Formats: sequence, C-alpha cells, structure tokens
Amino acid sequence: MSATAVLFLLLPVAAASGWFLARRRQGDQERSGSYTLPPDYFRGLSYLLDEQHDKAIDIFIRMLEEDSETVELHMAVGNLFRNRGEVERAIRIHQNLVDRTTLSDEQRAEAMFELGKDYMRAGLLDGAENLFRELVEKGVYMTDSLTHLIDIYQQEKDWQKAIDAGFRLERAGDRSVRPMIAQHYCELAEEALGRGDAGQAQQMLDRARATWPQCVRASIIEGTMEMEAGSFEAALDSFRRIEQQDADYLPEVVPMLQECFRRLGRPEQMLEYLQGVVERHGGLGNILAQAEAICARGDGKGAAAVLLGHVRRHPSLRGAERFVELAARCNEPPDGKLLEDVREILSQLVQGEPDYLCHNCGFQGRVLHWQCPSCKSWGSVKPLHGVMQEQRTDRRLSLVAQ
Repeated sequence: MSATAVLFLLLPVAAASGWFLARRRQGDQERSGSYTLPPDYFRGLSYLLDEQHDKAIDIFIRMLEEDSETVELHMAVGNLFRNRGEVERAIRIHQNLVDRTTLSDEQRAEAMFELGKDYMRAGLLDGAENLFRELVEKGVYMTDSLTHLIDIYQQEKDWQKAIDAGFRLERAGDRSVRPMIAQHYCELAEEALGRGDAGQAQQMLDRARATWPQCVRASIIEGTMEMEAGSFEAALDSFRRIEQQDADYLPEVVPMLQECFRRLGRPEQMLEYLQGVVERHGGLGNILAQAEAICARGDGKGAAAVLLGHVRRHPSLRGAERFVELAARCNEPPDGKLLEDVREILSQLVQGEPDYLCHNCGFQGRVLHWQCPSCKSWGSVKPLHGVMQEQRTDRRLSLVAQ
C-alpha cells in the first residue's frame, strides 16, 4: 500500500481516536493520571492497514460491546469504508451501532443518518427512505434528511412525494426550494399530458406558477398545449411571458412564436416583437430569429446584414456558420459554391460545440435538460449564447488562426 493510501486511512481514524482519548482521559486522569488505548484498537487498525477489513470490523464491533465510549470511533471507521466505496462494510458497522441499546438518542440518530447514506450509496433506496423519514418525524437531521428524501423521490420519479418533502424542507430551513418544487409540478403536468389528461396538466402548471412565478418551463408547456388546442392568442401570451421570467430562454420558443403569429395572420408583428427583444436583450439566438423573420419577409440582404453586423461585433463560429447559411439561402450570392464550401468548414468546426450550459456547475450539453445531469439542480441549464459563448469561441477562433 502506498504512503498516500495509508495516510488516507489513518486521518479519520486518528481524529476519532483523538476524540476518544481526550474523552476518556477527562474521566480517568484524576485516578491514574494517564490512559492507554486498548490493544484491540491497535490490532483493528493494523487489520485496516493490511486490508483485512472484515477482521478489523469484528474487532471494532467487539470493542463497542465492551466499551460504549468507542461510538465515535465506529462512526469514523464506517464513514471511511463508505467513502472508499466499501458500502457493505459501512452498512455492517452503522447497522451495529443502530442496534445498540446503550446509545444515547443523539448517537443513535447520527448512526441512523450515516446508515441512510450507506443505503443510498448502495442503491437501497427503500431502506434509506425509511431511515430518513424516521429522522424527520423525530425532528433531528431535518434539513439533511429531507434533502436526501427529495433526491430519492426524484430518482424514483415520485414527484408528489418530492413536492411534499420540498415544502417541508422550505419550512425547516432558510433557503427557498420553490424553483425545484415548480419543476416537480411540471413533471406531473407532462405525465398528465402523456395520459391525455389536459385538465390535470393545466392544474399542475397553475400550481407550478403559483409556487414560483418565474417558471419558464410551465410557460413553455402551457403555450404548447394552447397551440395544440388551436388557441394561438393564448399561446402567444404564454410564450411572451418568458421574456419577463427569464429572457435567456426566448430562443427556445421563437419557432412557436412565429407559427402563432402566422396562424393569426399577423406575421409582421413577429418581426416587430423580435426587434424589441433584440433591443432589450441582444443575444445570438434572438439575432438569428430576427434575421430569419426578415428573410421570410423576402428581404434576404437585410437579414444577412443584420446577422453579419452582430457577428462582426461578437465573432463566434456558430454565428459565422449561420450567417453563411442564411446568405446562401436568402441572398442568392453570385458564388454560391464558395459560400457552401465555407459553410461546410464552419459547420465541421461547430460540431461538438455545446448548445446549453448549467449556470450552477458548468455542465455543457447539446440537449436542454430541465434538471442538470451533473449537479441535479433544476432550471439552471440554459441556452448557451451571449458573452460566455462568445468568449469561448473567440479563443477557438484564435487557435484556428494559428
């Protein structure tokens, strides 16, 4: 075993034994003036270092039966096994602690909490849920237990239980979890739509907005439902609401906005709306939508000029590729083959570039996830455009130039 691995093993155990020694000395110093750790402790530690873990566990459990003051030592060893991925051994130690009748209420609660984390690490979600629910009912480890329960319910897609735990977590802690709860309502809405129950879906969306008025996802789902029902004016209201909720998501609904304006016989209002959005928020996605609307009106040169102006001010591979594609499609340039060749090169450079970024952990992907696959936060993955994308693509362009 390497020195680093030995140190990794020793650190938590040494910390526990330090606490243990200090605790015992406090009671024994007056009688003997010194205290020596029992030989079994060192024998168990030796087994740990020799990777004979089961023998070490047997010794530590026997120590607990003989001396209840070794509880913290057992906690440390159990956590050590879990952190190293040896979950079955961690469960064995923490379960032994939970079963002890000599533990104080505080010690037993701590052992239950650690055992619950062991179960989660092992994928035994039912066992973990039962432990965390018991702790919540006892009023101990409330915030952490509720957080783990929400994680369990999300994995099981039991959205109503996740909602109930979320509201309870909000009451127990000092941080708002309403954005997450709103996403859970949206999950229920989509499940209802999958069953063909539009009424139930609308009820869930209303609750999502009541819980968190800034929920973009609820507006997108509602607008899509209105379009499918032929209520294009109502759909417009839902989609345009997104600008006040979080304008970063507007490019996601531009195609639906265009379709609504077209169905209502007011395509020119789409261009007016997009021009206002660009003035208020900028962004490559909004510029592209504006250019597309101009092109659809028959003004190919105007569309290319708008997009080219943005690309010159904020160079990016994606913007350049879309400019060439738009120019070739709308402007009928004299040398279309040249533009097509350039577009192909730019398209190859753009391939693999992420379209979405998690503003919480930095995860990047090509698909919009309402819950980040990396950090599990809700509503933090957004379309990648604006300053962050342009800074990264500026660096890519400089590398290509070299």
